[in-house]
Amino acid sequence: MSGRLGLLMDIALKHLARRRRQTLVAISGVAVGVGFFLAVSAMMIGSQRDFIDQLIDAAPHIVISDELRSRPPQPGVRAFPGAAVALHGYKIRTEVRGLKDWPAILAAANMLPGAIGSPSLTGGVTLRLGGHEEALGIVGVEPELETRISTIEEKLRAGRLHDLETAQGGIIVGEELARRLGVGMGDIVAATSAPGTTRSLRIVGLFKRGQSQLAASSGYVLLREAQSLLGRPFIINRIGIHLSDPYQAEPVARQLEARFGYKAESWQERSADFLSLLVTRNVIMYSVVSAILLVASFGIYTVVSNSVSDKRRDIAILRSIGFSEFDLQLVFVAEGIILALAGVLLGWLLGYGLMAILGSLEFPIAGEDERLPLDRSPRQYAIAAAASLLAGTIAAWLPARKAARVDPVDILRGAA
Repeated sequence: MSGRLGLLMDIALKHLARRRRQTLVAISGVAVGVGFFLAVSAMMIGSQRDFIDQLIDAAPHIVISDELRSRPPQPGVRAFPGAAVALHGYKIRTEVRGLKDWPAILAAANMLPGAIGSPSLTGGVTLRLGGHEEALGIVGVEPELETRISTIEEKLRAGRLHDLETAQGGIIVGEELARRLGVGMGDIVAATSAPGTTRSLRIVGLFKRGQSQLAASSGYVLLREAQSLLGRPFIINRIGIHLSDPYQAEPVARQLEARFGYKAESWQERSADFLSLLVTRNVIMYSVVSAILLVASFGIYTVVSNSVSDKRRDIAILRSIGFSEFDLQLVFVAEGIILALAGVLLGWLLGYGLMAILGSLEFPIAGEDERLPLDRSPRQYAIAAAASLLAGTIAAWLPARKAARVDPVDILRGAA
């Protein structure tokens, strides 16, 4: 059996060797298709992973806020569930916003395996300097915890998040807002909250321009400073949670929301629109690169089809001396696989070179030179190889079926 298989492979190799020009063209077509598949997929998958990493790391994986997804039922409805109860003329009680019993929620979050919770308070203030006013949404945080659940510190142009603890009345704002106010590091601005409390705040840090994860009109202060400025002592309205496995954010968020009633939003829910766009983007990307590989397989089809047409007499002789239809199909399918395999190996080298070139390019983004994030994982090489070998096998099998159906009597009688 092994000798017979070796003979069939030898026949396939000799067929390809006698048609060198067409063989080289077919191999080159597959190599170009595989190379560009690797380059395009490396850019697309790499940029997608970089974007998702930024979504995951820039903010807490789960945010519990003092919001409710639905209005709680009235006491009368709770007292008589399922009964025909109609309530009229009742007055809705105004409640103070904030997470009730937030230490218990924070403790429950910290009890999750590998989870870290960080309390914060958000609110609005107005910054004033020399007759110029700017609205600012402040976030009061605990720097030690906040640096462990987000990458805010990496977004700073100047200063550190821990400077909020060492400077009296410290605040971190964006570079754009500082430019509009005409302030810089160490300058003092007046901040007035809705209750009328006024504080003098010192600029101790500046966020870089162009940080999409941070609002241009947001600033960070110490948690107790925010509570004092906003007139909400001992109150927080948000808990951010960082998980060891960010992809468990959705089930954990549902669990916390069911337990405490407050809205728990995972990073997937916050970024649902972006993630759906990425799915569409992947469909388009794989459709385009698959079309490239499909076109490359036409060269294999042409080579094998011409080989079948030119070797009809040889096929008849092989059939007459005892070779089966399957043996003949195997000869021409082997030709396609050999062409595809040679093209894949050359395509890997081409793709590696293209990725090296793309990875060395630098582009000015937000005032800094950034390189393209590329996905060089073996998975992409395997996908390119599998798709090319499959396309090459199918392209060779189609004319191989024709070769197997040749009637040796008709061919030899015609040759005589």
